[in-house]
Amino acid sequence: WLAQSLRLVDLIVNRGLSAEVFLYLAILILPRFFEIVLPIGAFIAVLFIFNRLTAESELIVMRASGLSPLALARPVLVLAGIGFVVLMSLSAYFLPVSNREFKDLQFEIRNRFVSSLLQEGTFTTVTDKLTIYIGSRNERGEVLGVLINDERDPQQPVTIYAERGAFADAADGSRLIMVNGNRQSYDRASGKLSVLTFDRYTLDLATMRDAPVVRFREAQERFLGELLFPPADLDASTYRGFIVEGHQRLAVPLSIFSFVMIPLACLLPGEFNRRGQLQRVLLAVSLALLFQSADLGVKNFAAGHYAGIPLMYLIDLLPFGLGFGMLRFGGIRFGFLRPAMAR
Repeated sequence: WLAQSLRLVDLIVNRGLSAEVFLYLAILILPRFFEIVLPIGAFIAVLFIFNRLTAESELIVMRASGLSPLALARPVLVLAGIGFVVLMSLSAYFLPVSNREFKDLQFEIRNRFVSSLLQEGTFTTVTDKLTIYIGSRNERGEVLGVLINDERDPQQPVTIYAERGAFADAADGSRLIMVNGNRQSYDRASGKLSVLTFDRYTLDLATMRDAPVVRFREAQERFLGELLFPPADLDASTYRGFIVEGHQRLAVPLSIFSFVMIPLACLLPGEFNRRGQLQRVLLAVSLALLFQSADLGVKNFAAGHYAGIPLMYLIDLLPFGLGFGMLRFGGIRFGFLRPAMAR
């Protein structure tokens, strides 16, 4: 996603696409950005706030007034529930919509505005049978040193060269207007080479595209119903990819509960230490990194094995379950953690 975004940003900055397209692109990136940042941001916020409350002895006062660790954690769990609803709305609706719009925009740029894809001094493969090279661009936006190789007809390949040219983008596609050049056509059957010299030649690039009229929508562009119940005519790999993507969309929102529970379980149980809680903070950060690594590993495993699907839910909920048990039972059933938590 990030690579695609940077690619389109480059097209906008260096190839003259409008600022409106850039703003629209930025909006389309936001759902994915929030899906990644929200759970991690919740972890950082909870860790910072409760560490600050402990440093200022406010948690000590609350505990002395009779509030249990679970009672202190209740507001955080409520906020995590709100975050879960937000993440579910992103996964169920906003993510597929934004991905679909992003891909449609990318498809439109690549298939209608070919000029935006061309870079100076580079052979650009527009299709597997059409290659365009431009030497440079001048201050008027013209391209200099144009070379086109068209092998759509393998028996009669065509090569076009022009001193300079200009692209004209229209609603039905791009046109390349070339000046002072020649068109060479080679007949493989007869071995004859035909050369046409021109002062002005217009090439309709839209007619040279072999892109499909209807684009196949990938798993990231599908809604949950399409992912969990994909069409039966898909190949095995695509079918499994749809199923895994659907369950991943359901599992990711659950991770926010574990992300907020990790700092709660590290900071609330045990005795308070007025000299600071650096070891507890480091423990929380380490556990969060371990949780994130395990979560990514299981998701990668699930991409190739159906057995990884239930593991996604298990990994996303396991830290929450263990942490909730520690807050509820005061660490009695998790005594092997008490020495680390009491430091």
